[in-house]
Amino acid sequence: MSGGLPVLMYHHVSPAPGLVTVSPENFRAQMSWLARHSYTGLSAQGLVDFLAGRQVAEKSVVITFDDGWRDNWTHAHPVLKEFGLHALLFLVTGWVGEGATRGDAPALGHRACKAAVAEGHGDDAVLRWSEVEAMEAAGTFETHSHTHSHTRWDKTLPAGPARDQALAEDLAASRDTLATRLGRHDPHLCWPQGYYDADYIRVAQAAGFSHLYTTEHRVAEPGSDPLRIGRQVVKDKSGLWFGTRMALWRHPALAGFYEAVKGK
Repeated sequence: MSGGLPVLMYHHVSPAPGLVTVSPENFRAQMSWLARHSYTGLSAQGLVDFLAGRQVAEKSVVITFDDGWRDNWTHAHPVLKEFGLHALLFLVTGWVGEGATRGDAPALGHRACKAAVAEGHGDDAVLRWSEVEAMEAAGTFETHSHTHSHTRWDKTLPAGPARDQALAEDLAASRDTLATRLGRHDPHLCWPQGYYDADYIRVAQAAGFSHLYTTEHRVAEPGSDPLRIGRQVVKDKSGLWFGTRMALWRHPALAGFYEAVKGK
């Protein structure tokens, strides 16, 4: 493809408005826009190919979701299935519970979901393995690491061997869990809250991760650093807003200029 590859970042698709949440109506409008304009939702391997300079579909996008909230199953999965689109799920593996797949999720905002996890009621807010496996089987989502605990180790321990070991154990638990549940050793990792530093990268590489996803607003290009993959935050806006942003995000220079101006 020519131009840049937008890597979109979502968390919640939910009727509970607020932080990092897109409404079901706007999410459907955004996915409908992609389908009407013949976009392909690339797999993680498709992104690897693009960064390496190999050919992918001319109209390509990478759709990502962070954390693994229950509303991804209830509201995002059916829409992706309807429009034949594929997304990446960065899952906090230590949060995921057992049990049968469920119907409608309660309309919980992001803060309420985090509180449910903290208070030991994560099953109300987080996906179950049965739902992850069903989405994988349907081809709507493929699952990758968002660590095992979602801990910000830089806020927990000072830089040094102890912090490195804690992060390494967290990453190993995540990779081992994904290997046990889904049968693959995952080389793709998304940092909790987007934080990373040189030590984080070194530890992640030693743990077997080759592609690291950030919250930095960069458009991917052939030759972009796979250890610092940027993403674009998708807002709770209409399909029209989404279409104008997609046109911008396909052009890295324009997207960079826009971010610089917006930052001022």
